[in-house]
Formats: sequence, structure tokens, C-alpha cells
Amino acid sequence: MKKQERRKKVKKVTEPAKKRNHKEINQKKIVLYMVLLVIVMYLFYTTYLLIKEPTNIFTIEEGKLYQEETNIGYVIRNEKVVKGQNYKNGMEQIKAEGERAASNENIFRYYSTNETSLKQKIAQLDTKIQEVMTNDKNLFPSDMKLLENQIDEKITDIRKVTDATKLVEYKKEIDNLVTKKAKIAGESSPQGSYLRQLIEERKSYESQLNSGAEYVKAPMSGLVSYRVDGLEESLTLDNFGALSKEYLESLDLKTGKMVATNEECGKVIDNFVCYIATITSSEEAKNAKVGDKVKVRLSNHVEITAEITNRIEEEDGDFVIILKLKKQIEELTNYRKITFDLIWWDASGLKVPNQAIVEVDGLHYVVRNRAGYLSKILVKVKRQGEKYSIVEAYKNEELKELGLSSKEINSYRKISLYDEIVINPNLEKVE
Repeated sequence: MKKQERRKKVKKVTEPAKKRNHKEINQKKIVLYMVLLVIVMYLFYTTYLLIKEPTNIFTIEEGKLYQEETNIGYVIRNEKVVKGQNYKNGMEQIKAEGERAASNENIFRYYSTNETSLKQKIAQLDTKIQEVMTNDKNLFPSDMKLLENQIDEKITDIRKVTDATKLVEYKKEIDNLVTKKAKIAGESSPQGSYLRQLIEERKSYESQLNSGAEYVKAPMSGLVSYRVDGLEESLTLDNFGALSKEYLESLDLKTGKMVATNEECGKVIDNFVCYIATITSSEEAKNAKVGDKVKVRLSNHVEITAEITNRIEEEDGDFVIILKLKKQIEELTNYRKITFDLIWWDASGLKVPNQAIVEVDGLHYVVRNRAGYLSKILVKVKRQGEKYSIVEAYKNEELKELGLSSKEINSYRKISLYDEIVINPNLEKVE
């Protein structure tokens, strides 16, 4: 009886305790859920703020700005075409494409009428002469040995050469050495000998070959080219003023296409200067002046300085701009119409967003943030692009010119690399 009462008493004590514990656990869960909900809401809120308005702090770094445009250009050169009388006979290049030539120097020649036949006869005689010299033991050994060594060296070198121009040069040198060897052999042989007859016969054919060929000389010093397109007489330095948008577009040239090699004539190009004519309607072209310096970036990614020599305004508001270049002339000799980048200006230095710059009475300011302390910094804007500007600190002399007092100059804060500045600052809340 007593045991049953004790069990009932224990049961009465434990059941309320369990209920209280269960209630406390539920309350803790509710609190935990509420905390998690608050954290999730905070994360969503901060993400929303970042999306709506990204961080308002920008770290200054070194950068570069360009104001440029990609244009089509027409290459104009100081060039002279040369053509002989015997152009129908075919030609042999003495100076290779792109090679420099002096004024009045032979640059190519036209074949003589019977050149193929004469060359065959000379080759046959060279074979006979070589056979006779090989069997003749009475020749001067020292001179002949020296020439043979030179011939052997050239033959060894020619096996390593892949350049067609160099191959032609080596072949000529070997032919000259063989001829010299044959002449020495002939002089050391008795008058009227078989070898002497062969050598005299070869001289006769060689004389006919040289007299029948027509040599063409360079009219001026410069680069030799065989890429002649027929525009050398119309696109000249003398008619810049007559160039127009309509005329340039009427040429109907394909951009970036190499000028084909001509088999009947050649030309010499001034290798010190060339010009590019381009059509543009940019704001920079409207404000450009003759004598202004700009930059040109060619397809090889090289940037070179150019000068505006002519600026012709069209009726539709476009401009024909003529640019003078003194470098990369060789790069342009193969083309008449190209794509290039016209760089009106470039600037390098501290790069900041335009949204961080505030203008007050003609002066420009940024707001620097150092550990939460904001300060207004006067900066000099060197160049301003669409989204960014290149800025720098003022020098003391420049601050004096702006009218700042000695006290203001002494307390002047300078902008520097890796400074943190505020985007869209409010100057009224800054010191």
C-alpha cells in the first residue's frame, strides 16, 4: 500500500517537470529560429544594398586612359615608278622587295631577247671549261686552290640559306668565282689552246647577254618595291588639298589587301616619311588643328607619333584628316588601304572614377577616407574620359597660381597611390 502511494507521488512530481523541460526546449528553438531569421534577413538586405548601390569606396591605382577611334586609312607615299623599254621580256630583281637603294643604282633589269638560249650556251661552256681545268696539271696551283676553296665555302653556305634573295646572291658569287678561275686557267694556257677558245667563246656569249639586257636605275634613294597598283600618280603629296571623302571611297579598295607584285615595273619609295588619309566625324576631329600631334596604332600594335598636316571639312560634317608619319614606313609599303587606331590623346597616372570627383568653382576635389576619417583633397585633372579620369597632386607653384595662401599651401593634402576615396561624396559633410 505504501509502495503504490510512493509511485503515485513520484509520478505527480516527474510529469510537470517533463512538461516544463519540453516547454523550455521549444522556447529555445523559437529563439534560435528567430536569430537565424534575423541573420538571413540581414544577409538578404546587405546583398540588396550591394546590388542596388555597390561599395562607395574606391582604391586609387596607376592607370592609363585613351581617347581613340578605329578608322580606315589610305596610305600616301612619296614614290616614283620606273619602267624600261623592254618590259615585255620579263625582269630580274637586282634589289629585292623592301631593300634600300641609292640614287642611280641598278634596281632591276629586263632580260635580253635571246637570254634563255645564251644562258644555256654559257652553262654548257662552263661544264667543258671545268672538265679541261680538272685534267690540266700545268695551271697555277696557289691561285686555283684559293678560288676552289672560296667556291667550296659558298657551296657549303648556300645549303644553309632559305631566303630566295640570298640564294640568288650566292649563285652570282659562285658564277663570278668560276669565271675568274676559268680566266686564270686560260691565261696560263698556250695561245690558241682548246681552253682559250672555250673561254673566248664564253666571253662572247656573256657580252651578248649583257649588251642585250636593259638595266633600270633608281630615280632617287629609298626602298625598292615591285608592288605597283597604279595609284602612285594620283595619290601624291601634291594633291592633298584635292582629296575628298567621295574620291577616296570611289577608289573601291579592299581594306588590308596586299598590293600585288608587278612583273613589268618597280618603284622607289621615300623611306623617311609617309602619310595616311582618313575620314572621321568624331568630336576630336572637329576641334583638331593642323600641326596637332596624335598617335597611330598599326596592325602590328606599334604606336607611333603622327602630325596632322591637313584637315578638310566635308559638306556632311565629316572631315578628311591627313596624318604624317616618320616611322614604320616599311610596315606600310605593302598596303594602300588599312585599318588603324587613331589615338587623339593618352594619359597615365592616378586613375579615379569620375563619380568620385566634385567640381566647385572650377576646382576639382575628391574625398579621402582614412580609417573612417574623411578629408577633402584638391586634385589636378590631367585628362578625363567617359568613366575615369587621370589626376595628380598640384605643385606649390601651381597652387600659388590658383590663388591659395601660404597657409593653405603648407596644409595642402596630396592625393597618392592606394588612397581610398569616396564615390559620390557630399562635400558639405567633409572637413
